[in-house]
Amino acid sequence: MFFPISGVHINPFLLGILGFVIGVLAGFFGVGGSFLSGPSLFALGMPYNFVVGTDLIHIVGKSIVAARQHRTLGNIDLKLAGVMVIGTIVGSETGVQAIEGLKRSGEVNLVVGLTAIIIFTAISLFAGWESWQALRQSRRAGANPSGSRRDVLAFDKVAKAFQGFAWAPRIRLDQSGIAAISIWSIILVSYVGGFFSGFLGGGAGYIRMPAMVYLLGVPTHVAVGTDLFEIIISAGYGSIRHAMNGNVDILVALVMHTGAAVGAQLGARLTQYFSGPWIRLAFAPLPLLGGILIAVGLTTGHHH
Repeated sequence: MFFPISGVHINPFLLGILGFVIGVLAGFFGVGGSFLSGPSLFALGMPYNFVVGTDLIHIVGKSIVAARQHRTLGNIDLKLAGVMVIGTIVGSETGVQAIEGLKRSGEVNLVVGLTAIIIFTAISLFAGWESWQALRQSRRAGANPSGSRRDVLAFDKVAKAFQGFAWAPRIRLDQSGIAAISIWSIILVSYVGGFFSGFLGGGAGYIRMPAMVYLLGVPTHVAVGTDLFEIIISAGYGSIRHAMNGNVDILVALVMHTGAAVGAQLGARLTQYFSGPWIRLAFAPLPLLGGILIAVGLTTGHHH
């Protein structure tokens, strides 16, 4: 089927399945799934500026569905989310501007593609290594990891340092069980997440969710829920801005969203059966897969 806006031929059935798979991932890992949906669209022949804009739109709808599910499970820290919005929006606008600059230079596919490959590979390696360490620790402690909702982190020293960062104003986050943390720590983490959302598309939950866990010390289940809430804002803002710049193929987004809405609810329900470290270990190989898809898209070169 031909999609006239972005000028690509894609099988709509394939898009629906892609949406469903990404929906399940979104509900389960609290990430928008853009590290797979973006690369898949790119590999199917869509130019990167359309990949970014279209991916953002379809992710907004799906995240609203998954976030509602997590709100009922009590996994959203609204106070944390409120502070993160500031950094998220500023970061997202920076990313949007960067894409426009690259569109003018004609290097958008190559630069965004290579950046994505580097980031995704790094995240995969780190998440795999950390969750493996955490599972070993919980085994040593003789704990039953699948039965316990308590989170084991391989190294919480980083989070303690971040929480100890003394710049005022500092706030207390009851929902996340954090006694005091500087607002600036939170804004920094959300700015980086927002930037990658505007630049690589999607909600950049693959950066924000681990950053909330490892840097801010937020429990995994709360990080998943809060991140989804944050994605609604960063992806919502980014998709409006990219739509203004003509980077959105709404038809592709709608077809994917149909599959995604079903998948997201299933994924959110599944989180109840796994502990934090297992959720993070299952997540580890996925960004790497995204990186491989982009490499395929760049080398087959429908993109010139």
